Amino acid sequence: MEEKDKQEEIKQEPEKRVPAQQVDAAKEEKEESPKDNTSEKEAQEEMVTIPLKSMEEQLREIDELKEKVATYSDGWQRERADFDNYRKRVLRDRDQEKQNITVEIIKKYLVLYDDLGLALKNAPTGQEAKQWMEGIALILKKMQKILEAEGIEQINAEKVDFDPHLHEAISHEENPAYESGQVIEVVKPGYRIENRIIRPALVRVAK
Repeated sequence: MEEKDKQEEIKQEPEKRVPAQQVDAAKEEKEESPKDNTSEKEAQEEMVTIPLKSMEEQLREIDELKEKVATYSDGWQRERADFDNYRKRVLRDRDQEKQNITVEIIKKYLVLYDDLGLALKNAPTGQEAKQWMEGIALILKKMQKILEAEGIEQINAEKVDFDPHLHEAISHEENPAYESGQVIEVVKPGYRIENRIIRPALVRVAK
């Protein structure tokens, strides 16, 4: 009996009605939900594309920096090359100036050296002459060492072909013992320092 009474009470309970405003609000939420999904997708796309654009800009800036570094590097290398050339030119000019001074000094000694050589050739005979010649020869040897220490070399002109860059001909003579153009005799020796001729050798040449 009690169960029947409960069932009858349930049947007799009035149906609960939902207000119309709540129903309309629920419909609006359902209609707006697709728009919300769309906005979320757009936000996600923006979150993805922003870093990509930033990376492209960074890569472009890196390329620009590389170009600047290459430009500055080329300029620095050119400046360094110019400085090296300048330094070499200064050293070369300084060596040339030093050589010019040496040449002018040596020219004065060469006159004395030549006179001593002539004195040996025309030395007197006898016991006293022998001692005199030994003294002159010693002086010549000392002077020769001084010249060699300064880099002065005597030009080889004995029995060689005449070279206008090294020799100066004072005569051309017929001589069957020598071929045409060959040096017969060195009248005065010539000297040079490295590749520079201080004075050419004065020679007699066969024709």
